[in-house]
Amino acid sequence: MTNALEMRHIRKYFPSSGVLACDDVSLNVHKGEVHAIVGENGAGKTTLMSILYGLVTPDEGEILVNETPVRIAHPHDAIKHGIGMVHQHFKLVPSFTIAENIMLGIEPNRGGFIDSATEAENVRKLADSFGLPVDPNARIRDISVGIQQRVEILKILQRDAQILVLDEPTAVLTPQEVKELLSVVRSLAETGRTILFISHKLAEVKAVADNVTIMRRGQNVGSYATKGISIRETANMMVGRVVNLQVEKTPAKPGAVVLSADNLLVAGMGGVPAVFGASLEVRSGEILGLAGVSGNGQTELVEAVVGLRPVDQGTINFLGHDITHSTVRERRDTGVAHIPEDRMTTGLNLKTNLDENVVVTSYQLPPYSKRGVLQLEPIRQLARDIVQKFSVKSARVGAEIKTLSGGNLQKIVLGRELKGDPKLIIANQPTRGLDVGSIEFVHKTLVEERDKGAAVLLVSVELDEIFALSDRIAVMYAGKIVAVLDAKSVTEEQLGLLMAGSSLEHAEVAAEKAHS
Repeated sequence: MTNALEMRHIRKYFPSSGVLACDDVSLNVHKGEVHAIVGENGAGKTTLMSILYGLVTPDEGEILVNETPVRIAHPHDAIKHGIGMVHQHFKLVPSFTIAENIMLGIEPNRGGFIDSATEAENVRKLADSFGLPVDPNARIRDISVGIQQRVEILKILQRDAQILVLDEPTAVLTPQEVKELLSVVRSLAETGRTILFISHKLAEVKAVADNVTIMRRGQNVGSYATKGISIRETANMMVGRVVNLQVEKTPAKPGAVVLSADNLLVAGMGGVPAVFGASLEVRSGEILGLAGVSGNGQTELVEAVVGLRPVDQGTINFLGHDITHSTVRERRDTGVAHIPEDRMTTGLNLKTNLDENVVVTSYQLPPYSKRGVLQLEPIRQLARDIVQKFSVKSARVGAEIKTLSGGNLQKIVLGRELKGDPKLIIANQPTRGLDVGSIEFVHKTLVEERDKGAAVLLVSVELDEIFALSDRIAVMYAGKIVAVLDAKSVTEEQLGLLMAGSSLEHAEVAAEKAHS
């Protein structure tokens, strides 16, 4: 079988961080196959693909495309050799239309002016030919994340890419969008294109990939046919130890109500209501999972609870006190912790160092501040404690954090938010984009906090995570809490129907029919 791509003995060392990201990595990928690359955060996957796409220059090694040696020093070189890459964080212009983004730099023109009608028609034909329909005239800022990703794929197909690199393509997608994407990936492979599929989600890898390469600490530790290796074996090889894929927890012992939100009305973007009369309670010693498809008001509800978004109607009580209009700092000072869904922008400041990030929520308190002056040694000690307790690899006191992997960045957020034993923990998509080892750590940590008496509100679009961690499950649809259920008695079918807008009665009837 013909090799579409070979990477031989690739090495890349980053002296600024002291990280050997790729250590003599070799990779063979056949034409027309879906080849998954898996590994922990920081294993070298993205660096290897960035070298392939010309974003990073290797110290050693060579690349062959269709068995011919090539030099790729810039993305233009990669595109010239038929290589396209869809990045984890999309590179689209929000104010441009879909057609303008796809045709950027190759616009059809007439008399020196861009021919918008031809541009839109070309994009419509392209999209239909690959079974990826889009509205060419819709603006990026007005479309869903799933459609944005579709635009990124069409952008590289327009340039006739034969090798497609998809970096964490399902990290921000809903379950339905994930199914659609996996179907698209398989259909592209059937046209003879080669797909490199980087992912942490091993069930998706098993479902879509023909072969899988496992990376650990910058090395290729093995390539296998996906049919010949189990998810558990893959996870163990990724991490280098036995990984517990099941969350171990004893039954909850719920106590008093810690958080009570009653009849909340909260506005979203542009002042349009996003939360309509939502009510919920979270007790000490329990995890309440908030399930729902992205965009149904979960983010706005969380932001209202932690004080980042005003409440237009209703009340929020914390430990019996009305905090509806309290500031973020007032809520934090009384025991509210927030693990935000976007660690890269909301959770951390990647332009500053480790010390500043761990103390940013408590710098005004002793021992970190004395008479308004920051006390550097207590801050450094806090950083050391978090690095040690949460096993933050490659993090150094006083050093930058921008080169750390996603899992290690999330551990910094966890360490900062959980110091001081908070009474309420809001965990919004806490494992998004993390590898199996980091997910195991985050899950274990949240259960430990529950067992210490904290009330945990877990927001996740991952049903596996909701079922694994939750003691009770609240379902949110169209800005409303449509049901609150015991996690032990609800089925995945019922939950899926509720998330799609069915009533609880309809969901129960449908589930009974499915099992009869």
